[in-house]
Amino acid sequence: MTSSIRMICPNLKCRCVLSVPPQARGKTVRCRQCGMRIQVPAENGTPKPAAPAQVEAAKG
Repeated sequence: MTSSIRMICPNLKCRCVLSVPPQARGKTVRCRQCGMRIQVPAENGTPKPAAPAQVEAAKG
C-alpha cells in the first residue's frame, strides 16, 4: 500500500495541509486553498546536506 505525501503549504497566510500521491515526487503541485505552487520533495526523509565548502588554509 502506498501512502500519500503530506505537506504543509509554505504560504504563511494559508498553511493548508496537502496530501499528494507518491507519483508527484519531484514535481510541482498547486495548493488547492491559496493556489501557491509547491515543489514536492523527490526522495523520502530529510534532504541531503550540502557538500562542505572547500576552505583554503590562510597563509601568513
